[in-house]
Amino acid sequence: MVKSISNPESGYVALLAVLIVGAVATAIALVLLTSGADSQRSALVGQQSKQARALAVACAEEALQQIHDNIAFSKANTISLGQGNCTYTVAVTAPTTRSITVSATVGNVVKKIQLYATIGTSSISITSWQEVS
Repeated sequence: MVKSISNPESGYVALLAVLIVGAVATAIALVLLTSGADSQRSALVGQQSKQARALAVACAEEALQQIHDNIAFSKANTISLGQGNCTYTVAVTAPTTRSITVSATVGNVVKKIQLYATIGTSSISITSWQEVS
């Protein structure tokens, strides 16, 4: 009769191996979930940035239209469009020059534009248009 002798430590080795593999798998899963969430957040901020810029441009065009309709126009206005809102301020810097400051907000993203327009006899020309921080 042959007796088999088992090693009680082999069960501990197997348990330890399962725990290590489980810990590594959990770490990999957490890294993948975190990077996916960061990617989604970045995509949302990118989309909001584009929307805020488009909204700022629309606000600037509205201010230019107000100047076109009334060359004496000089005040501030707020407009809500889509997911955000914008504010523009028109200031008279010279008899034929207007300074327009625009700030548009979508979510947590803010875009600002500063432009200068010169009023001619039959047209308005933009002498400067820049995005500011």
